[in-house]
Amino acid sequence: MSVDVGARLRFVRTQYGLSQRQLAKKAGVTNSTISLIEANQTNPSVGALKRILDGIPIGLAEFFAIEPDRPAQIFYRADELTEIGKGPVSYLQIGRSAAGRALQILKERYEPGADSGRIALVHEGEEGAIIISGRLEVTVDDERSILGPGDAYYFDSRRSHRFRCVGPEPCELVSACTPPTF
Repeated sequence: MSVDVGARLRFVRTQYGLSQRQLAKKAGVTNSTISLIEANQTNPSVGALKRILDGIPIGLAEFFAIEPDRPAQIFYRADELTEIGKGPVSYLQIGRSAAGRALQILKERYEPGADSGRIALVHEGEEGAIIISGRLEVTVDDERSILGPGDAYYFDSRRSHRFRCVGPEPCELVSACTPPTF
């Protein structure tokens, strides 16, 4: 099965609201390079494609997971959520890919004592969540709170933040982040 790289690149570029010229400038290639790829008149090397995708930005794996001709799925059964992180912290994403989306929704599960890492997270956008079960310690800059079922958080993601499950049971929550950052 061959992959239509040109149609896929055009789909992703337009989903991110970029013109061929804007993408070419961000990727450091000529406008004609983007045009030729999208017209399937040239097939880029993996390195060249990665450089172009860095201008969007989207990774190679995510790029090839996108199915431009597939109708947008609206409803998702529990077994259709996409595992994007497994271990003491599990992240289940609604949809196969966050490419071209303005919002990312996750079902998160932290095992007792599990956390988001020693280094605080900082990224563009906003995020929020509602705790479903367990207890989650949320630290944003120098503010800290322990949240339980029904409690929620919402903040500007450019502020440093960390998450940690406290207590003897796992913590489950449903979170949303815009723009998608995972």
